Amino acid sequence: MANARLPDDEDPLGRAEALIDAGKADEAVRLLERLHERKRGGLLLQALRVRALIAAGDAEQALAVAREAAVLYPSVVTAIVTLGDALLANGHLATAIGEFQRALRLDPDFAPARYLLGCTWLEAGEADRAADAFDALADDVPGLAEKRAEIDAMRTRPRSDGRYVRHLFDQFSADYDARMIGQLGYGAPQILRGLADLIGLLYRDPLSILDLGCGTGLGGAAFYDLASRLDGIDLSPAMVEKAKARGIYDDVRVGDIETVADRRAYDLVLAADTLVYLGDLELVFRAAAQALVPGGTFLFTVERKDGDGFELGPKRRWRHAEAYLRGVAAETGFDVSGFLECSPRSEAGAPVEGYAVALTLAEKVG
Repeated sequence: MANARLPDDEDPLGRAEALIDAGKADEAVRLLERLHERKRGGLLLQALRVRALIAAGDAEQALAVAREAAVLYPSVVTAIVTLGDALLANGHLATAIGEFQRALRLDPDFAPARYLLGCTWLEAGEADRAADAFDALADDVPGLAEKRAEIDAMRTRPRSDGRYVRHLFDQFSADYDARMIGQLGYGAPQILRGLADLIGLLYRDPLSILDLGCGTGLGGAAFYDLASRLDGIDLSPAMVEKAKARGIYDDVRVGDIETVADRRAYDLVLAADTLVYLGDLELVFRAAAQALVPGGTFLFTVERKDGDGFELGPKRRWRHAEAYLRGVAAETGFDVSGFLECSPRSEAGAPVEGYAVALTLAEKVG
């Protein structure tokens, strides 16, 4: 901040940095743009422009500036890290990670690259990889203690971190249908359709349906002919775009299935191979109950656990015991109307043991 006290013509970059630190990023952007037009400052100016633009909320322009700098200084660590920072600000996590790793190959001791790599792994919900990056840093790095506390909280939470799920499925979205059906034998939507038939759901009037964790719309497609209205919700923006393109949903949006905002709007709530990313299911059961009309149905698949409770499997998917599912259903106002052993998908060529469950919300809802 000492640089901020110097006259404008002595240290304009210092003044711009002080403006950013003071929360006046827009002013910093204007100052830096003037300097850029006068061709003053070189790479340091470009890096500061990127930082100011990100702080001002213009991440897209920041990325354009960072890419220009990376072309001009292709092997300079500062330019590479600046590009990675801009990619991170635009949500391009995989490519940001690649840039930070490239910077560290050039200079393994460059602490800003190490810190930002850890932050990006954290944003992707990868607690262990974030911890590995942060462990190489000195303890007095600003903000590091808070990041480590965030990692500890993530590791103890009884669900997969939402950022991990979003990043995972954003990465898979391009070939998700082919991968799931062709490689993994994904059958959860058809299993739930069969269970709906067994409990007589197919013979009712058209249903208002909410598809939790809708993905690309494979589950919704299995129930589309029964729907008077079909809505979807998913954590992954890329998946939501794929679902919209399928053309079967009345509304599909990005959101967390534990916090469904709808109240008494749906006859049927679906969760095909979705609850495997949650350990404790109480919140999502309560969310489904809030979304359903009295007497409505909640259909879902899970992976099977013997005994009681729930556990995180080696593939970072949660498994649930029958006793646990029945207990949470009773606590959240549901009656069990159907319970089947099934295999919703395969893993490494072997069927995954699971359950397909139908719950009916009590007619009297408090």
